[in-house]
Amino acid sequence: MAPKALFNLLLFLLVITGGSSVQYFYYLNQCPYTVWLAASPGIGDLMPERPPYTLYIFPTPDQWNGSIWARTKCSTDASLHFSCETGDCGSGTIDCQSPPPKYPVTLLNFGIDQSVVSYEVSLNHGYNDVPVRIEPIGGTLEGRSDKCPTVDCIQDLSNVCPSTLVAKNKDGWAVGCFSPCDAFKDPQFCCTGNFSGQACQPNEYSKRFKELCGLAHTYPADKTPEIYRCKDAASYNITFCP
Repeated sequence: MAPKALFNLLLFLLVITGGSSVQYFYYLNQCPYTVWLAASPGIGDLMPERPPYTLYIFPTPDQWNGSIWARTKCSTDASLHFSCETGDCGSGTIDCQSPPPKYPVTLLNFGIDQSVVSYEVSLNHGYNDVPVRIEPIGGTLEGRSDKCPTVDCIQDLSNVCPSTLVAKNKDGWAVGCFSPCDAFKDPQFCCTGNFSGQACQPNEYSKRFKELCGLAHTYPADKTPEIYRCKDAASYNITFCP
């Protein structure tokens, strides 16, 4: 389905599902390639394979806290073992619920509590070259009258990824960018030990990422923007390659 037709369908579905007490995630893959959804912990009967320019509507559990991400370049080998070039969780099958991903990967973190949903785009474990956006449809910030903001990371971070953080596939091609914490295991970047709490500060790498993805969190104590808590949204559009 063409992107314009897909967008019109999305608007229609928002009308017919609006006002429901169930929270809906609208997964829209606008990438010219297939992505495979994954979640940790498991979020329910998630249909993982999302071909290009397709929409998938998912009713969420009433209560859930965890991460969702997109896997890329997945395939099944001769022994029927399923694996992905980025975001693989080691399950060996197309389903990837509960095992954490292999980093680097861009994480979409949610906390669902009935009609209140917290959400963020996190680069704390790197970036796997899939632009992402979370867009609440309707709703207001909990305890406030402000509209629930959109957050995203849609720029190509490979442009600012230093060679020491570049993730490569088996053929030596760059497929993502590690976080400095995962690459170096240094307390300064992981915000552990003497660098925890108020001692956790932006670093040279997180500042580079922030310049391109200002609405994403780029180091463990990053609070800009806040982790939004949205109440009574009709749905949440989760778009890959917006």
